[in-house]
Order: sequence, then structure tokens, then C-alpha cells
Amino acid sequence: MLVKITTKELDTLSEKAKESSRKRVNYNYHYQMDDTLQRMIHAMLRGTYIQPHKHENPDKREAFIILRGRIVVIEFNDEGKPTDHIILDRKTGNFGVEIPPRTWHSLVALEDNSVVYEVKDGPYFPSDDKNFAPWAPKEGDNSSERFLKKLITMLHLT
Repeated sequence: MLVKITTKELDTLSEKAKESSRKRVNYNYHYQMDDTLQRMIHAMLRGTYIQPHKHENPDKREAFIILRGRIVVIEFNDEGKPTDHIILDRKTGNFGVEIPPRTWHSLVALEDNSVVYEVKDGPYFPSDDKNFAPWAPKEGDNSSERFLKKLITMLHLT
């Protein structure tokens, strides 16, 4: 059976993101968490905060392909300084990015109803999937909004 990704699905996920306190939702296309290839869609609103993290021990590659909207993917050094970024936007021809293992990174939605397709090495175990950056606020922390605004300003994305 074909696994289809349609506008109707993107619209449904974007509506669910509006109802989420996290301002984002994901939908998994892999059937089991121990699948060696994790596939999912993330629908995001502006203001959602994804704490910078890396995938290390076990090392995992991760790729994002833009389906709708605009999202910036940011790479950081070990001190938390942005070292590279790409704005994923179909209108500009920036369709995707692959992030190597052991690379600090985060995503920031620049438009509401932005949607990306993610592919990542599996399996997924919550205990070792992500190493969160000690120099960044935790999700839900009061300073996360300030951190997000600072990033947007630093990268001249306002």
C-alpha cells in the first residue's frame, strides 16, 4: 500500500499544531519505534521552540525536506554560536538539508503552517535519541522565547 502525503494531511496537522501548547505536532510514518528508518512530518507555527540538540551515541543522520512554508535549520558549535544555517523554502529553491551525526542543530518556523518531512536513522528510544545542548534553555523554560528571538535577530531573519 502506498503511503501518501497530501495537502489534506498537511492541513489537518497544521490545525492540530494550532491547538497544541507546543505550537507543533508530528505524525509518524514508521510503524514501530525500533524501525531502522524513522519517517515523520512536523507541522509548526511561529514561536515553537525546539531545544538545540545533537544525535550522538548512537550517532544518527537526520534530513529535512520542506513541504510548506519557511523553516530555518541552524547549526551550532559546542559553545552555542550559530555556525551555519539554511532557510528551507520551496519558493527559493532550498528544499532540504541533511544534518550529520554529532552536530548541534535546531529548527525555527518562520511562517505559520510550515511543514517538513523528516527522515532519521532509527531506532527511536527516548532515553538516547537526543543530547540536548546545555547552553540552551529547555523546552517550556521561560527564557526559551528570548533565546528564539535572539537567534532570529542574530541571523537577520526578522
